[in-house]
Amino acid sequence: MECTISDAGNGITLIELDGRLDVAGALAADPTFGAVAAESTYVIVDLSKVDFLASLGIRTLVSACKTLRAKNGGMVVLSPQSNVEQVLRSSGIDTIIPITTTRHEAEATLLS
Repeated sequence: MECTISDAGNGITLIELDGRLDVAGALAADPTFGAVAAESTYVIVDLSKVDFLASLGIRTLVSACKTLRAKNGGMVVLSPQSNVEQVLRSSGIDTIIPITTTRHEAEATLLS
């Protein structure tokens, strides 16, 4: 799992993931998500290059989202592949973390 962190502007941090968010991928991403959630207020997670999402990966996302919400921040998921989006929706995670298709939509969702 590769994680790239960048400043998206407007106080938003962008996390771009590449690989599988399975057990190994989630364990590799956890420290990054924890650090970003502790330091940031708003986070966009780009899942366009993630082709598999396991329950431990969902835990990584939800844990970071809870940290952000505790300080009146938020998280959105950007452009998940169809199979990953299906996992997010069938598990109900989309009711906690909005799913967006464009970066503009993601930014608008966070800042509204």
